[in-house]
Amino acid sequence: MNDKVYPSAKPATANGGAAATDGAAAVNGASNPAFPANKAQLYNASRPAYRPQPPPRRRHRRGCCCCCCLWTSLLILLILLVTAVAGVVFYVMYRPHRPSFSVETLQLSRFNLTDRSLNSAFNLTLTARNPNKKITYFYDQINVKILSGDLAVGDGSFPGFTHGRKNVTTLKTVVSSSTTPFPADTDISPLKSSLKKQSLPLKIQLDTKVRMKVGKIKTKNLRIRVTCDGIKVSTPTGKTATVATTSHVKCKIDPRIKIIKWTI
Repeated sequence: MNDKVYPSAKPATANGGAAATDGAAAVNGASNPAFPANKAQLYNASRPAYRPQPPPRRRHRRGCCCCCCLWTSLLILLILLVTAVAGVVFYVMYRPHRPSFSVETLQLSRFNLTDRSLNSAFNLTLTARNPNKKITYFYDQINVKILSGDLAVGDGSFPGFTHGRKNVTTLKTVVSSSTTPFPADTDISPLKSSLKKQSLPLKIQLDTKVRMKVGKIKTKNLRIRVTCDGIKVSTPTGKTATVATTSHVKCKIDPRIKIIKWTI
């Protein structure tokens, strides 16, 4: 039987060309295979390259701060220098000295202590000295308090006075305590112990305001506190007053500077 030959659907040239193309693609794929781009490659392709920016420059602002600090420091040094020079000139011209106080006599004429109150009476004599030749002091009323330990045993006052140059002034007053009851939390056991020993330790405290006049210039009021410590007196028997030992008593003057709510 004879075989029948049918013509092909596509020309030989087309098949030959397609076969050649497929063969070339196969050869190229074998040498450089093509893969689809991953997500990282697609993202990096569209993202611009990162370039770090330099920090902002603040040289001008820093220079202004340095100049301001420098001029402020120089101004403070200049003020301190002028103040020091003025202080030296003032000291050379006027030779200022503090006034002094001393206890001349202290007599205890009455001292009756109970568990609730105290009735006492002191006769106090002080001496105030102004050693300055060109400075005058003006004292307001002087409040006097006598203490034994931390407990006040007498209160009084001196009237205000003018303390002239190179002047010695004697001050006298009666310091007493009425029968006002003690506060509820007052501890009087140390006072009772001293009475049993017949030796009562005392301290005198003066509080006042003082002004100073130098030439024609007057200063403002300054609070001062005078403390005379180390006094001892025996309790009186009957109507005879006892005299305290005051020969070695020294009085100290301290300025009282008030800052807001605190007093130094």
